[in-house]
Amino acid sequence: MPIINFKPTTASRRGMSVTDYSKLSKVGPEKSLLAPMNNKSGRNSYGRITVRHRGGANRKKYRIIDFKRQKFDAPGTVQTIEYDPNRSAFIALVQYEDGEKRYIIAPNGLKVGDVVVSGTGADIKPGNALPLENIPVGTFIHNVELYPGKGAQLARAAGNMAQLMAKENGMALLRLPSGELRNVPVNCMATIGQVSNIDHENVKIGKAGRKRHMGWRPTVRGSVMNPNDHPHGGGEGKAPVGRPGPVTPWGKPALGYKTRAHHHRSDKFIVKRRNGK
Repeated sequence: MPIINFKPTTASRRGMSVTDYSKLSKVGPEKSLLAPMNNKSGRNSYGRITVRHRGGANRKKYRIIDFKRQKFDAPGTVQTIEYDPNRSAFIALVQYEDGEKRYIIAPNGLKVGDVVVSGTGADIKPGNALPLENIPVGTFIHNVELYPGKGAQLARAAGNMAQLMAKENGMALLRLPSGELRNVPVNCMATIGQVSNIDHENVKIGKAGRKRHMGWRPTVRGSVMNPNDHPHGGGEGKAPVGRPGPVTPWGKPALGYKTRAHHHRSDKFIVKRRNGK
């Protein structure tokens, strides 16, 4: 989808752009596939804020997405291509021959009226889902499972895709969008093609209010806080950090600090990390 830029009628409009949704279906979402969503505002079950700067988003409902694609060998016709407020990619409403309807992540190029199939014998075309062992090496894929039957976890955001690099000893080597090379069991499901809404990364927010609509509240710099609120706070006037490097409000390094668990159980599946090491 192309990007729409606005005339600079106001200061915020000058740097603002939106995705062109004119090609999407004009009907509302499928009501049987909606679920309520409650705004937790970053709070846990005790009511304490565990994720800062969240809250106040527009009301929305969750679209139940079929990430498993386990309706095998049943052709489904694409009824609509829709906007989903919960993700950057577009979604497609698929109706199968038995009348059942399901939402899937819409790949780039999928159109209303196209037929998608899931199964070992499906054609290699966008929207079809197959086990990795049945996909030719070099194919671009998305919606990839990490564990068989769990549902897709990799390459789901707008414009993303992974590439199948090799298959050996029951494992498939994938190059992920981050550049990481990772082994995944060959009986995991994946969908052919690239995720839709490729131009999403070029959208400019333009104004603070638009982030508020998305559920993001303002972020305050630590250097303007008091010393009892943040390690960067305090001092007369503009003061430096006063440490070897910037830290979080709780004193942990904020730049370049590795937070991934050491000796993670999935380390053995990573062939090459995204930073090239």
